[in-house]
Amino acid sequence: MRFRPCIDLHEGKVKQIVGSSLSDTADGRLQTNFETDRSAADYARLYRNDRLPGGHVIMLGPGNETAAREALAAFPGGLQIGGGITVENASGYLQAGASHVIVTSFVFSDGVLHRERLRKLVETVGSKRLVLDLSCKRVGSTYRIATDRWQKISELELDAVLLGSLAESCDEFLVHAADVEGKQGGIDRELVELLGKESPISATYAGGIRSLDDLQEVYEAGCGRVDATVGSALDIFGGGLEYDAVVKWHRKLG
Repeated sequence: MRFRPCIDLHEGKVKQIVGSSLSDTADGRLQTNFETDRSAADYARLYRNDRLPGGHVIMLGPGNETAAREALAAFPGGLQIGGGITVENASGYLQAGASHVIVTSFVFSDGVLHRERLRKLVETVGSKRLVLDLSCKRVGSTYRIATDRWQKISELELDAVLLGSLAESCDEFLVHAADVEGKQGGIDRELVELLGKESPISATYAGGIRSLDDLQEVYEAGCGRVDATVGSALDIFGGGLEYDAVVKWHRKLG
């Protein structure tokens, strides 16, 4: 298990936003937990100095490309990038220093998995440079892939069959638990257990982590196979969980 750091960008600034509040309409629903004038590149240098590769830069909407590219340049090969990635721009971000591109809406939109688009992405950048975002919401006893800024619940069930099928086309999965993401209310243990048991490739869990105990729970529930990212809870994003303590915890895992 690894701790994966993050840099979330909105309107060119580093922010922490409750993901389920994002919308394509300006209806005032956006919930921002944190905002800073500290640059994305500063955070990237922090992660580089602490030897924490594999984190992700997520561009939430337009106006973030300059900040994102500055972060990639500050930690070349150390960060993945997502948000608006398509077959047309994916190679450019890899050339700018991203280790992987994280793909969401280009492949999953309007509640549908577009397999032909996924095929073209694999042809363009290769499966080993591709991360698929399988963010989901609980529906009854199942988890369903959430598309369109998590506003639309698809019929795609996150299970062993889907994970096995998609693993052939990518290097990793990134899975936000949309029901708890950004709320610092604890993890979705059942989702972590599912990923630990069923994912045939590396999977990173995001959502609800607020303490070292929560990180330890991810480690145990995922049988040490599921990585974790922490956002709003960290003190570097205005929360109460010490970033330095998380780094120390991470290093103890070896």
